[in-house]
Amino acid sequence: MAFVTANWNPLGDAFYRKIELYEMGWNLKDGLRDCLVAAAPYGGPIALLKAHNRRSPSARPQLEIFSSSGLPLASFPWKSGVVKQLGWTVSDDLLCVQEDGTLLVYDLLGGFKRHFSMGNEVSQSQVLETKIFHSPYGTGVAILTGALRFTLATNIDDIKLRRLPEVPGLQGAPSCWAVLTQDRQSKVLVANGSHLFVLDNTACTPVTPPGLSPQASSIVHMCVSFSYKYLALLTDSGHVWMGTFKDKFVLLFFSCRCRRPKSQQPSAVVMWDGLLLVVGECKETIQYHLDDDSILVPELDGVRIISGTHHELLQEVPDISFTEGMKINMGLYSIFFLSRLFSLQAASFGKCFLSNFPPEQFVGMCRDLRVLNAVRDYTVGIPLSHTQFKQMTIQVLIDRLVYRKLYPLAIEVCRYLKTPEYQGVSRVLKHWACYKVQQKEESDEVIAKAVSVKLADAAGISYSEIATKAYESGRTELAIKLLEFEPRSGEQVPLLLKMKKSPLALSKAIESGDTDLVYTVVMYLKNELNRGDFFMMLRNQPVALSLYKQFCKHQEQDTLKDLFNQDDDHEELGNFYVKASYKEQRLEARIGHLQSAVDEYYKAKNEFSAKTTEDEMRLLRFQRKLEEEKGEQLVGFSLHDTMTTLLSVGLHKHAEQLYKDFRVPDKRFWWLRLKALAEKEDWEELEKFSKSKKSPIGYLPFVEVCIKHHNKYEARKYVSKVTLEQKVKAHLAVGDVEGAAEAAIERRNESEIGTVLSRCSATTDHLLVERLNRAKATVAKK
Repeated sequence: MAFVTANWNPLGDAFYRKIELYEMGWNLKDGLRDCLVAAAPYGGPIALLKAHNRRSPSARPQLEIFSSSGLPLASFPWKSGVVKQLGWTVSDDLLCVQEDGTLLVYDLLGGFKRHFSMGNEVSQSQVLETKIFHSPYGTGVAILTGALRFTLATNIDDIKLRRLPEVPGLQGAPSCWAVLTQDRQSKVLVANGSHLFVLDNTACTPVTPPGLSPQASSIVHMCVSFSYKYLALLTDSGHVWMGTFKDKFVLLFFSCRCRRPKSQQPSAVVMWDGLLLVVGECKETIQYHLDDDSILVPELDGVRIISGTHHELLQEVPDISFTEGMKINMGLYSIFFLSRLFSLQAASFGKCFLSNFPPEQFVGMCRDLRVLNAVRDYTVGIPLSHTQFKQMTIQVLIDRLVYRKLYPLAIEVCRYLKTPEYQGVSRVLKHWACYKVQQKEESDEVIAKAVSVKLADAAGISYSEIATKAYESGRTELAIKLLEFEPRSGEQVPLLLKMKKSPLALSKAIESGDTDLVYTVVMYLKNELNRGDFFMMLRNQPVALSLYKQFCKHQEQDTLKDLFNQDDDHEELGNFYVKASYKEQRLEARIGHLQSAVDEYYKAKNEFSAKTTEDEMRLLRFQRKLEEEKGEQLVGFSLHDTMTTLLSVGLHKHAEQLYKDFRVPDKRFWWLRLKALAEKEDWEELEKFSKSKKSPIGYLPFVEVCIKHHNKYEARKYVSKVTLEQKVKAHLAVGDVEGAAEAAIERRNESEIGTVLSRCSATTDHLLVERLNRAKATVAKK
């Protein structure tokens, strides 16, 4: 273990070590001098903007992006405005803040993504200083303008600008300031001389750090820890104050610039003029000499030191107790492959002597370390510690490999860690496919085949997303080919419509059998095409045309009429005019629609519908005439209701005229007149009516209608006229049991005899009962 602990330096109760991550692969002649530098946390990429203060178009600064090992990822001349600050978002996008308040976003391979502004006030006052920070909401930006006002946005993906209150007594740029994020709120801490102020949405609150040296007349630097838990202040007297809002302590006297990593005990990293110191609560320090200009990058469990030639990590050695898991933990916290290998070999040997040591921990750690070794490789350049790896999660690591186009490595990591396919391999393959379709060197056929072969066995991949990326890259035909592999029509259709492939979109929607999807396409086409082209397209798709007609029947009657006219569908046009006639209030307009319907029915050679419609027109004219003469409200009634109304008000002649003119069946007319006379209880007229001619409906209905209106007297008048088959029923209806018995015996019908017996009383009709029983017995013998 001697070589493992050789670079450990004590500081109070803790140990610190500085280890080399990489010898940088870039070739910087002047190192980091005269460069604007930003390095992403969690071993992320490094952005350099050389000569960023140049304003001459002939000498543009160069923006370069490197991996943590110094391998180039992107490089391009900066052609926009003066850059005041570089920074990285939580998703490893490069954020460039210009002097005019414009923010430009690039991916880590230098591809431009978007730009936005921090508002008119920032643009007019110009940017004086900028801080890019990470909050629970995403990546935030805080700007100090030339008017000495602070503007804050906590999430650049959902810009909501907040103008913070003024700092009292601030005449020039503050000596230092920082952004604090606590309890899901972002605030600005500003130093104006020896005074500190906290700015939030509503107020500017003065604060006084307890224990701050009274000798200090100004706070010249401040810095917050990676976790926003600790705060370090440097005064002009050389004092460093470090603490939290609850604890307070004073550190040693230094005139320095500090960065504070998260650690087990409070400590600060101090750097100036080639000297790096680690200071803590005790009076001791750890000193490191730096050969080149360097920058410090705070991390979750340490601080990275980047110079023109080397990339190093300074971290506190974790407090590892000497238990059975010590060797495994040692392997985790070591970032060197050989140290990890030595520790794991020792742990593997040692666990053989333990009876209760769980193997799952050892196996899990070995898997994690293998992944960390793979991504730390010089060609990948993501130097993660195990603590950082667990904090960022495997999903984020996979995303970062995908952003670097390291698809094979990302797939191997997913398979090795047994990540669920939809979160792992399938997701990586989808990103690969989206990147593949943007390549201009290969033909559409080659790319489509390569994508289909590669994704054939992958689960949960939407080809429509890949096709969308192809279309956005200007490869429409490739997008169409890719959509052929998409099994869900609901995913195909929207993109086809977007690509102006309307006929294909309509065919796909019809093939899906989803009427809602067909309606969606049809409505889109209706809005996009002129009426002629729209109707012509529907004529080639009968299913779509039928559905559109159903829609028009309820929503757009005039359009439905146009469709029928275009198709010369006279039958449907006739039906359309008939339906339209019922919506008209004026009789002339209604008759006009009906006449149009008659014309269309004749064109369709539908004589029955034509004659029926003509009869309707004659009925309407007859109803209007009677309304004018008799004052009865009849227009709009059916023939049946018209005749019923006429009979009920005593206009029998007019009813008979309708009966003759419209050839109403005799049975229907007799029923109508019978019911009407009974309703009026005009028994005399009813008797005359029954004698007018032989009843086509028989005379039992006369008996029944009289009984219904509680008039047995009138009913008995018609019993004698009832046919022999209905005699029994007629006699029973008027309560004549003896007459019913005579008719039943005469007909020798066992069923009718039984019906009469059921209506007889055993005490009063015993003679009749005996007679009926004898008759029943006689009938039964035969």
